[in-house]
Amino acid sequence: MSLNEVSHLALASDVLLAPHGLDISDLHRVFDCVHEHQVDYADLYLQSTRQERWSMEDGVVKSGSFSVDQGFGLRALNVDETAFAYSQHIDRQQLMEAARSVRTVAMHGDGRIELKGRALQRSGFYGHDDPLQACEAAEKIALLQSVDRKARALDPRVCRVMAHLELSHSVVMVMRHDGRLAADLRPMLLLQMRVFVNQNGRFESSGGSLGGRSDFGLFSDARVDQELRRVVDSALINLEAEAAPAGSMPVVIGPGWPGMLLHEAMGHGFEGDFNRMGTSIYSGKIGQRVASPGVNIVDDATLSGRRGSLHIDDEGEPGQCTTLIEDGILAGYMHDSLNARLMKQHNTGNGRRESYSQLPMPRMTNTFMLAGEHSPEEIISSVKNGIYLADLGSGQVDIVNGQFTFESELAYLIENGKITRPVKGVTLTGSGPQTLKMISMIGNDLALDNGGATCGKSGQSVPVCVGQPTIKIDQLVVGGTA
Repeated sequence: MSLNEVSHLALASDVLLAPHGLDISDLHRVFDCVHEHQVDYADLYLQSTRQERWSMEDGVVKSGSFSVDQGFGLRALNVDETAFAYSQHIDRQQLMEAARSVRTVAMHGDGRIELKGRALQRSGFYGHDDPLQACEAAEKIALLQSVDRKARALDPRVCRVMAHLELSHSVVMVMRHDGRLAADLRPMLLLQMRVFVNQNGRFESSGGSLGGRSDFGLFSDARVDQELRRVVDSALINLEAEAAPAGSMPVVIGPGWPGMLLHEAMGHGFEGDFNRMGTSIYSGKIGQRVASPGVNIVDDATLSGRRGSLHIDDEGEPGQCTTLIEDGILAGYMHDSLNARLMKQHNTGNGRRESYSQLPMPRMTNTFMLAGEHSPEEIISSVKNGIYLADLGSGQVDIVNGQFTFESELAYLIENGKITRPVKGVTLTGSGPQTLKMISMIGNDLALDNGGATCGKSGQSVPVCVGQPTIKIDQLVVGGTA
């Protein structure tokens, strides 16, 4: 075990146990109490999160906040029945009361096993330094003000600028009924920006973000300048956009952030709980063709510095790379411990929860389509008349069956194999499973989003990463304004 790995457990113990007069032996006593009944599975999740937020509008800081939240959640399972108790107070009394409460899910009988305290640690996907301590408040405010100043300097039509900075540092420790002990220190940074432009009374806006599990160096001048340039250009292009056509037509979707459509309309269908309950369109289809040949989709928690990356998931399982679709064939689902156990499948390390007060469930991490063999220019030139979606806006989706409607943030006409005029009001409507089968060309330009993606499911939100290369979908229903 490396020094960094040892420090994860030591630092987590210093934050979560020592201030309350606890040590690992106290956690063992909790499980001794739980195991007076024969449960199938149990875990204890301890968490402390510090968070700081700053918001600015037109160069003026409108709000700033700082919060600390800590507590534990203790869970026991008997087959698929779950008992769960949580508290904001980490102390012996609360822990033992929680243990006596959750063990009632199972029958009486000595189910004790020897807890050997087997430590599991991983490191290397991101650092453990606290971004809240990286610099003084004045430097954080200066970053937001620079967004305003730089955006306005790019074009005189910029009339309003909003920026939001969010920093957090979460310390987690997980102990399981089998003695598994794991800890992680998780930094997160997010800079969001939105720019409004005005030309002769016509207003348009565009937004962007920079984020990830990194340090404050993430917000270098070069990266902020590049993202601001993209955001301002997008808003200015929309000033000239004409009404979008409507109908069924070929659509080319650009790389990076538009992968959110893949995440929402298709990714949730690969999560283990929906498949165990038979509510996913992909239930029982492992080994069957569910997408066009050449389509490869993975969920990879091991990427360096990405929002969805995890050394361990929220059940203490190592972060992994899971192949979901391989050459168009459904290869597997994303599992947490409950669904993996009941489906007799391998746990893929996708057990995630928003906080200690909520139950984990199968969730995506960094989910994206792998690159293909075609150049973006080759893909565009194959379309006589269609739409090029350069940037994705808001949308709605049924995460079980994959029916979706998404709006564009930036789109163009494709005419005679060339990208021509910008169009406004493009909406894409379709079925995720059907769309996967209509992908006919895949680009060699895989890109991931810039670090602003958040996924919602069952009232819980977790950070994720999305991405894809340029792809051609032969037919999609396009709703427009023309």
